[in-house]
Amino acid sequence: MLDGRRILLIISGGIAAYKSLDLIRRLRERGVRVRCILTRGGAEFITPLAVSALSGERVFQDIFSLTDEAEIGHITLAKDCDLVVVAPATANLLARMTAGMADDLAATALLATDRPILVAPAMNVRMWNNAATRANLATLAARGVHQVGPAEGPLAEGESGMGRMSEVPDILAKIAALLGGGPLAGRRAVVTSGPTIEPIDPVRFIANRSSGKQGHAVAAALAALGADVTLVSGPVGLADPAGCRVVRVETARQMLAAVQAALPADIAVCAAAVADWAVANPAAEKRKKTTGAPPAIELVANPDILATLSAGPGRPALVVGFAAETETVVEHARAKRAAKGCDWIVANDVSPETGVFGGDSNTVHLVTASAVEDWPILPKAEVARRLAERIALHLGQAP
Repeated sequence: MLDGRRILLIISGGIAAYKSLDLIRRLRERGVRVRCILTRGGAEFITPLAVSALSGERVFQDIFSLTDEAEIGHITLAKDCDLVVVAPATANLLARMTAGMADDLAATALLATDRPILVAPAMNVRMWNNAATRANLATLAARGVHQVGPAEGPLAEGESGMGRMSEVPDILAKIAALLGGGPLAGRRAVVTSGPTIEPIDPVRFIANRSSGKQGHAVAAALAALGADVTLVSGPVGLADPAGCRVVRVETARQMLAAVQAALPADIAVCAAAVADWAVANPAAEKRKKTTGAPPAIELVANPDILATLSAGPGRPALVVGFAAETETVVEHARAKRAAKGCDWIVANDVSPETGVFGGDSNTVHLVTASAVEDWPILPKAEVARRLAERIALHLGQAP
């Protein structure tokens, strides 16, 4: 459990500092005591008052404050915690950590601590790719500093690329992994995510539009609650969620084999958009375009991973499926839950106008044996968090 754990959170200067406020809130919800050091740059983006209000603690900023030094001191700050988290960790602060500098309170505490350190880098993509930054991170890793992220996505400068600070569920998952806590500690989970691709020949394949964002978010949210998570992922352009064991596959048959290899598990969440059909006899060489009618492609049914998990030996205590529908969403989800034999179905409308496929938000309906819960439109990370907490409640370990 994270309840009663102590974290020193260092917030440095970058637009990603706004995420640190949500990180504080989520940690506090889990019973963590959070003390914060806010750098001068960090205070340009968020206020000490906001940090103090969420943490319920004084905010420390100035190493030369005699009051702070008399009452607590930078040495006490550095050792009176179970983990030091730097989020965001700017390129500048990472460089100063590497050099062992102690020119402000944050750097001094980092130099003085003998506790584990976790950094969540956040910077422009060119700064991230700079050889100096990569060398600094390699040096810090060799010293035992842990890292989560960064992720790829839109950046503050209107650009896009690697350098975006990890989302809060990913950071929470890494913290839970390092501290060994959470309401799902000791529970094993297997999650499927993304599409499967079924080859027609070595060049072409059958696939679907799934981005994997929701499945990856579910894996991260379960890990954030302390579960031991195996994520079986089809081809996606996403960073691995923190705190998860990731198995990469392409076809539905490979995904089923990987899921079965991950058993036994207490929880199974099948969020992948598995292709219903595969090509019966994929060509060994590229099919050539010829005159006349196009070649016929014979299809065969793929294995049903959700139904196999629900009915097979070693069935997880809770099996959750996803239903991507384009009409009569709840009715189809109810029928799917009954047909597959799973416990819950998370149903959503993936019609093109919803923007769910590839988007960052989702509107879902949680269908159980006894009820249907209609959730509002939410970021996919929040859908994942709510689902993970419902799973924890169902298993009798409320977060």
